[in-house]
Amino acid sequence: MRNRWRRRQLPPSLLKEVTPRNVLMIGPTGCGKTEVARRMAKLSDAPFLKVEATKFTEVGYHGRDVDQIVRDLMDVSMALTKKRQMERLRGEAKSVVEERILDVLVGPSFSGTKAQRESFRSMLDEGLLEDQEIQIDVPENLGGGMMGGKDGGEGAVLAFGTDSSSLNPQAMADLMKRLGAMGKGGRIGAGGGPPTEKRKMPISEAREVILEIEIEKMLEKVDLKKEAIAAAQESGIVFIDEIDKICSSRDYNSKSADASAEGVQRDLLPLVEGTTISTKYGNVDTDYMLFIASGAFHAVKPSDMLPELQGRLPIRVELNGLTEDDLYKILTEPEANGIALTFDDDALREIAKCAAHLNRTVENIGARRLHTVLERIMEEISFQAAEMERGGEVRVTKKLVKDRLSDILTSSDLSKYIL
Repeated sequence: MRNRWRRRQLPPSLLKEVTPRNVLMIGPTGCGKTEVARRMAKLSDAPFLKVEATKFTEVGYHGRDVDQIVRDLMDVSMALTKKRQMERLRGEAKSVVEERILDVLVGPSFSGTKAQRESFRSMLDEGLLEDQEIQIDVPENLGGGMMGGKDGGEGAVLAFGTDSSSLNPQAMADLMKRLGAMGKGGRIGAGGGPPTEKRKMPISEAREVILEIEIEKMLEKVDLKKEAIAAAQESGIVFIDEIDKICSSRDYNSKSADASAEGVQRDLLPLVEGTTISTKYGNVDTDYMLFIASGAFHAVKPSDMLPELQGRLPIRVELNGLTEDDLYKILTEPEANGIALTFDDDALREIAKCAAHLNRTVENIGARRLHTVLERIMEEISFQAAEMERGGEVRVTKKLVKDRLSDILTSSDLSKYIL
């Protein structure tokens, strides 16, 4: 992430020479590999996609090919870009919404004085008219275009005279789906826009509906596709989990017939190295995307990966399994809101001790063990909390923890059923 920031400080002539340092994360399940990558993306406000390597198959076999990773990342990038633009335009649209509501209340050609219109505005601002019902025109397909548009909405636009063979299969499938929907009774509104219908609703509800309509109108002037592609290309982060599951040990002489094994590694090579993928939003380059591969590597070693793929993941990060102290920190450091839930310190230590014991004796699933242990402890409290007075307090003691977990810790058979 630091290298990305440094790259942006370079002159344009050098930008193309600096590529990301892709990462290989090694560590047992539940130690936080995915969470680290997700937090990185959140801090940098970057498009983030997590995929599992085992879900893909080699090109030529039935199943998903690795090019779908970039298409899915573009969907995430488009949604993120649209959200950013909507937040930016919200303030500008609010003033338009107020005028639209006033037009409905008093009419656009109101013959009264400006002072009278302002009196209605004051009542709106004070919330005195929130329950007043008004009738407005609402697009039938509010929240999405008929066949996509400049905002890059779902689907693809096929212009007259365009050769359909130039569309990628995903865009073609979306197009056929929308054309089929139109053939089943779909229609187009006046002026080529989406069809509208009149709805009656309170001003409190109409305000949000009109706000969305106005923001959608403003978004038509913004080239969301271009911004989304730039965001995916320059800031996109792809997290490829379970990369070790598509590796074969060098000691295993026979060739595997698994279609999602070594062939997927070969298919990943051009993606990680840098290539151009056709999506419904346009061509997307992967040269400057950050790829993070992760795996536990229990049965195989990182050296069992294809040498070419190893070379494209130059940064190695090894994460250790979580200890009892780590589990205790997870229980104490995060913040939460709601009803006051107090844990005695010795109760937290006992929870961490029990979770660590179960990880050692049953199966090491890391921090995920805390979820199941806490659910066991809080099972009765969760049901009783709804009947408690607001602002009440629940105290969890060491004795309560031991009582709730005693049957699991004393029986090896029962402990198998706790994840």
